[in-house]
Amino acid sequence: MKSAEDSLPRTGFGYDVHRLTAGRKLILGGVEIPFEKGLDGHSDADVLVHAITDALLGAAALGDIGKHFPNTDPKYHNISSLALLKHVAGLLESMDFALINVDATVILERPKILPHVETMRKNIAGALGVSPELISIKATTGEAMGFVGRGEGAAAQAVATIVRF
Repeated sequence: MKSAEDSLPRTGFGYDVHRLTAGRKLILGGVEIPFEKGLDGHSDADVLVHAITDALLGAAALGDIGKHFPNTDPKYHNISSLALLKHVAGLLESMDFALINVDATVILERPKILPHVETMRKNIAGALGVSPELISIKATTGEAMGFVGRGEGAAAQAVATIVRF
């Protein structure tokens, strides 16, 4: 039996951080961005998609990205984070959840990502099977403070709202 809460929107929060390192591609929102460094991680280390994935999993009370895709499993080595997001979208759909919206912020000193944001929105929307109008992506810097400000890494935060249909 469904309860009244089943029809209420549910919101989750996601956060991810990765170190910038030479010899890796910089992938954000499924877009390869030309830069002298990339994000270090087991997968493609796409902090934006990881934060969104965690927000969606949190909204459905399904744990976190590490629970579903452990970095100790070789099958996830260098995998596209969009593939992981697509898997989570299928999981949510199987539980009768629909996406209301995603709002995400990338925190990165450089390079500037504004020229790539629309493609990121389309990539993420495609993985989720929704319209890009449901995906908001913003960017900010560390204002030359902390590990982001020193160019040592990048972070992303996301909020996702879902509802059971």
